[in-house]
Amino acid sequence: MKKRLGILLSGRGSNFEAIARNVLRGKLDCEIGFVFSNRPEAPGLALAREFGFPVGSFPSKGVQRAAFDEQVATVLREHQIDLVCLAGYMRLLTGGFVSQFSGRILNIHPSLLPAFPGLDAQYQALAHGVKVTGCTVHFVDEDLDSGPILLQSPVPVADNDTVETLSSRILREEHRIYSEAIAWVLAGNYRVEGRRVIQT
Repeated sequence: MKKRLGILLSGRGSNFEAIARNVLRGKLDCEIGFVFSNRPEAPGLALAREFGFPVGSFPSKGVQRAAFDEQVATVLREHQIDLVCLAGYMRLLTGGFVSQFSGRILNIHPSLLPAFPGLDAQYQALAHGVKVTGCTVHFVDEDLDSGPILLQSPVPVADNDTVETLSSRILREEHRIYSEAIAWVLAGNYRVEGRRVIQT
């Protein structure tokens, strides 16, 4: 039986689309079991419907964080999700949620963590004048962008870069390495030692 991915998104879902296309082409040996958004109007959710994946949404605004996350965890369990993939999900997960899917939640971030966590990572990179930035796939823990790192890809910063041009180049690398990291985790050929993820 194929492993089942649960995708959580809040916006356009470009990383979700890249993952979905790899699944549909057979490049990822799994299936997308559920796509969820905390924003019912999210373009990524509409895209998931077009692909024919099971979808769900309920708004997070005004709902206590722990209660909301428990609702999300419940629907993921109902859909028998093996691996949760955050794809532009703009919420910090509670400890209660993380503990229910410990070691089974991935996120992708547009910087070479631990540099530039949180929002506007591309702007942060330009503001700091770095010559290289990139993207990171990591396991999710209770803290912001702090879990053990699986994969990273560097992206040079050009002198004439804007947030938009830099973001576009980083995004291409995100689309590439997220599926690679998912395949690695699904295969189970790794171990975590402290903060280090070691391929076995």
